[in-house]
Amino acid sequence: MSVILVTGSYDHEIRFWEAWSGICSRTITRTGESGQVNRLAISPDKRLLAAAIHKKVNIYDIASASSEPLITFEGHTKNVTSVSFHSEGKWLVTGSEDGTIKIWDLRSGHLHRTYDNGNPVNDVCVHPNQGELISCDQAGSIKQWDLSENICSHELTPAGKTPIRSVSLALDGSCLVAGNNKGQCYVWKVNDESTGLPRFQAVTTFHAHNKYLTRCLLSPDAKCLATCSADTTVAIWSISPNYEFKQERVLIGHQRWVWDCAFSADSAYLVTASSDHTARLWEMASGETVRQYNGHHKAAVCCALHDGAG
Repeated sequence: MSVILVTGSYDHEIRFWEAWSGICSRTITRTGESGQVNRLAISPDKRLLAAAIHKKVNIYDIASASSEPLITFEGHTKNVTSVSFHSEGKWLVTGSEDGTIKIWDLRSGHLHRTYDNGNPVNDVCVHPNQGELISCDQAGSIKQWDLSENICSHELTPAGKTPIRSVSLALDGSCLVAGNNKGQCYVWKVNDESTGLPRFQAVTTFHAHNKYLTRCLLSPDAKCLATCSADTTVAIWSISPNYEFKQERVLIGHQRWVWDCAFSADSAYLVTASSDHTARLWEMASGETVRQYNGHHKAAVCCALHDGAG
């Protein structure tokens, strides 16, 4: 499978799609299980799908037709809000409304480490150096967790106690963007501390949406940012070399909240998931919908796309 596109919904289903035809090729139906699908992640080698389902994380074999998970990680006591793979697929990191961040060993199937964030965690991403995590939370904090030192090494509170909803880190680790509940985005240049400059150097702030911001995501080439919102739109922002963010276009088509998005590896396409039960594939150059994915019976709240090298 060269392109893996997956969506998750409050209807308890996970659907795999043929990206270009729009056909649903496989459905994981979790009969008898409670809890909606909150987040999805595809492993770098395209073998595994991690699905955050209420308080647990199920790991599925992408090549298999089975709806049974290979592994289930249990240990969070509230909704799992975030899930990300290590670049070599050795471990998985999760964040939860229970105020913890957990690292799970995919080889042993066991919990490796827990960080106590103290407040409900809304998002976590793995630094490209694989040695740090960046999290954001309901109390308005963004934290860097150092995996070797096993500590929170930096904390940012750009908007006081306004909850930070989403964080995104450039693939080269040079830039961090965070979005909050009021539609505000904050941008930092991330410096190597050997330069003597601060680790996180604030460069700009801008207002992305007038309503709740649900996700902010930097493109793989770090030339643009997508912001999803309760206002039913996705805004696309170009990024200049000196970190000026300019709204290039607004993707209009969804009828309700847009919850999640995922870029193609070449940054030319964007997939979005919405409360209107659909997912869409957008062409970045034109801002047009190329394909709509219909089949979920309730809000589609998460999506994952992997069309790069496995």
